[in-house]
Amino acid sequence: MEADELTHSTRYVESELCRRLKAIEEQTNSDVITCIHPIQQPMDDFIRDYIEDLKKDRRDSLLVILETNGGSIETAERIADVFRNHYPKEVNFLVPNFAMSAGTVLLMSGDKIFMDYYSILGPIDPQVRNRDGQFVPALCYLEKYEQLTKKSAKGNLTAAELAFLIQKFDPAQIHRFEQARDHSVDLLKKWLVQYKFKNWAVTHTKKLTVTPQMREKRAADIATKLNDTKRWRSHARGLSMDVITADLNLVIEDFGQDAELNKRIRSYYRLLKDHLNGRSHTVALQTREGFMAI
Repeated sequence: MEADELTHSTRYVESELCRRLKAIEEQTNSDVITCIHPIQQPMDDFIRDYIEDLKKDRRDSLLVILETNGGSIETAERIADVFRNHYPKEVNFLVPNFAMSAGTVLLMSGDKIFMDYYSILGPIDPQVRNRDGQFVPALCYLEKYEQLTKKSAKGNLTAAELAFLIQKFDPAQIHRFEQARDHSVDLLKKWLVQYKFKNWAVTHTKKLTVTPQMREKRAADIATKLNDTKRWRSHARGLSMDVITADLNLVIEDFGQDAELNKRIRSYYRLLKDHLNGRSHTVALQTREGFMAI
């Protein structure tokens, strides 16, 4: 394909994506931003710029279409702050496919979470850069360290395990991982109480009046379960809408039950993924005012 034909094709597809995104905005009466990316810098800077550009005819509500494998909990916090600064009344999240780790924490800053039967979230295991410069799941690292230290305390550590413990585990790094773990739990509890549970007034079964203490306890229970690596077995474990509802007792909105919204989401998302895959792009941001793919 000639260069000018490729440019024309790209512009046509991106124009069509904008049209389909606007159709979602009309259906939800929300501004929409699509975020497909790892939760790492400088994505928070890009998101700030894209949100700030939504000045004309800004609505009161923001819908975030999110797809991510996770990343930094600090970056997730900055992104949430951007959303809430510009949309203090309502921020909702929609997961057409997956939002893992720090992405799951970010979702908890929303007033509503939209999923369907295919969508998955993940345990809250933030990615932290180790001393080799690689991002690793903090909870898995800490779990292995705890396992080896317990064996050491009982005198059951083999020579090979002792060498591995000395070589791979740095006390300063362990402290950073513990901080990341605690920070993710604190944010999740804070956001659930402040946003997700703000309109929770009566319990579902017994119809009891919900107190602030009840909201805090429910948030703590959810944080504890999502932070339990033994419960889910794997950092990459996908938690479906049914699992989240039954095991975590968290209300999820099923966008698949809204025929028109489901049609518009699928139409937009399929074209977007085809467009990205055809150009070997893995990162995308889009609003009605701009589009970026890397």
